[in-house]
Amino acid sequence: MRTTLWLILAVLAGTLTMMAFAPYRLYWITPLSLAMLAGILERDGRHAFWIGYAWGLSAYLCNFSWIYICLHDVAGMPAVLAGGLTVLLPAYLALYPGLAAWLAVRIGNRVQAGPSMRWLVLFPAAWTLTEWLRGWMLTGFPWGQVGYSQITESPLAGYDPVGGILLVTLAVAFSAGALSLLVHRGTWRRLIMLALLVALWCGGAQLKQTEWTTPVGKPISVALAQGNVPQSIKWDPLSFESTLSLYAQQVAYTRADLMILPETALPVFLDQLPGAYINMLSSLARRNGTELAVGIPLRKPKDPSAYLNAVVAWTSPGMPYYAKDHLVPFGEFVPLSWLTGWVYQLMNMPLAGFSRGGADQAPLVLAGQKIAFNVCYEDSFGEELIGPAAHSTMLANVSNLAWFGESAAASQHLQLAQARALETGRFMLRSTNTGMTAIIRPDGSVDAIAAPFTRQVLISYAQGRSGMTPYMRHGNWPVLLFAALMLFAPLAPRLGRRRAHLPRYRDQL
Repeated sequence: MRTTLWLILAVLAGTLTMMAFAPYRLYWITPLSLAMLAGILERDGRHAFWIGYAWGLSAYLCNFSWIYICLHDVAGMPAVLAGGLTVLLPAYLALYPGLAAWLAVRIGNRVQAGPSMRWLVLFPAAWTLTEWLRGWMLTGFPWGQVGYSQITESPLAGYDPVGGILLVTLAVAFSAGALSLLVHRGTWRRLIMLALLVALWCGGAQLKQTEWTTPVGKPISVALAQGNVPQSIKWDPLSFESTLSLYAQQVAYTRADLMILPETALPVFLDQLPGAYINMLSSLARRNGTELAVGIPLRKPKDPSAYLNAVVAWTSPGMPYYAKDHLVPFGEFVPLSWLTGWVYQLMNMPLAGFSRGGADQAPLVLAGQKIAFNVCYEDSFGEELIGPAAHSTMLANVSNLAWFGESAAASQHLQLAQARALETGRFMLRSTNTGMTAIIRPDGSVDAIAAPFTRQVLISYAQGRSGMTPYMRHGNWPVLLFAALMLFAPLAPRLGRRRAHLPRYRDQL
């Protein structure tokens, strides 16, 4: 009976996290939710995995409910099947909080750790390592990592350019551990916990004031197109002409140094576009003194049967391009197609077999800036962007989030992009089909944003930046090594005692 109560409380704690992420951004809820989880684990460690799993399942179901909208409302999948698949991803992701809870309790029991060791050392370390693990397992899905709830309003966001989102996650989990210990008896212990919290959060606030990169060159005017083409007609041949006309008009009436059109803005392979349209779009841009980048699918030059999700530098000689490298499983490629290919027979999802563009692609040079492009959810992977960012002066993302309807997905995606801008100390330009089209400053704040589900061109200014943040220099490894030491170092004395007894056992044999 008591275990059932703890599981219910864990579900409630996980549900609360929905309010911590975009669009609500009540960042203080996340450490409170994890503190509740730690308090439950303190009272019922025997069921640690299932308590952590219950927390994760409720948290991810609430935060990723937009999966149903994508599968049913947009892709046309039957409601029963769409509902089942909506639960599938959270059910998988919840394994990681379950593993974190189990590790913290199991290792704590092994070394007979006290509450401080268990919740200030083992729990934050286990949580951080398992969050990293789910960020790359099965190609990775880092959405919903607790660190993102702190971007950019929280003082803890200041740790992002130092150690990436994993360092922010570690700080959140540590804060949760300290909060959970405030209910323990002992005035001194409570004072110490409060002092640790104040130091951690004030340190983050101080780091937020630091400029890690420096301006280079003059600001440029930037125009970001938002076509607001409904997904239901985006690939419809009857709407093809109107889509081409829409973007031609937006280019014709826009004066800026740089203009970017969103992911697959032109819903046809580049080699299928009428040559007259290609020339017209180039002429319109050049007439206005604008350099143009366009999201459009391409066929691979050496393998026409393979195709790429690309951004083309339209007005540059030779039309160089960036092609998406980190593809969305079940969205842009079919893993284990012999087993899962049936899913696509129930969905209206064109071009679901993209090829990877390659990891070492040079930035596109546009309007005097070196721009590192990424497509759709590629900006979820911080460590993958730091290499391209080091060779660029700006970042740019093109996306089509019409798949997610009027859900929280677009706001969550914006929060991910804000983290990438903060980690690299560079402007992030976001051109999307339906929202959130925005210009994000190097400190992660939104400089300008277009109203979602409107047809417009967002125009503002962006400044090139140079230099490296600590995270760009070192990536995730310092945080991962530190977390691994926190988690496994307490086991070292126990292993040492075992080895010391081995000779005696050999003598007895």
